[in-house]
Amino acid sequence: MEDAKIIDLFFLRSEAAVTELEKKYGTACKQLAFHILNSKEDAEECVNDAYLAVWNNIPPNRPDPLRAYLCRIVRNLSIKKYKANTAEKRNSFYDMSLEELAECIPARETVEDQWDAKELGKQLDAFLGTLDQKSRILFLRRYWFSKSLAELASEFHITEHNAAVRLSRIRAKLRNYLSKEGIQR
Repeated sequence: MEDAKIIDLFFLRSEAAVTELEKKYGTACKQLAFHILNSKEDAEECVNDAYLAVWNNIPPNRPDPLRAYLCRIVRNLSIKKYKANTAEKRNSFYDMSLEELAECIPARETVEDQWDAKELGKQLDAFLGTLDQKSRILFLRRYWFSKSLAELASEFHITEHNAAVRLSRIRAKLRNYLSKEGIQR
């Protein structure tokens, strides 16, 4: 079913909307949540919470694209659950990918810095536009979808070491790009 028709079902307050949403995007959402949480039960809980959030926000919202809207909700809920689960622990699976990016992106601590986060987001979008398609997909799958090096290696038909090296080079390009734009770590 097309996204517009699913959204129309939400506007009609039809329970079929959630069913169709789950049919179309359920697998992708569960994978995204699982990559962050590394727990099937927690992932399913976050995805179900995301469906409820979509139900509560449509109407009045009419997101386009629906998949990105849903994935963002799933990701945010999963990160919130992850932080709650690991408040005093360290889960190297997700933390490692964040630490890799921390070398490139400045820390945000003040209100002014938080306001500047929008500018950083714009710069990240612009940087991604400078990458070839494979590099952009590799970067997003690692740092947005939190995929492991083993999964990336399998998907790209390369070794884990090669995936790590490619990501390291992309991060170096990101550091240089942000430095040229006046954004320092």
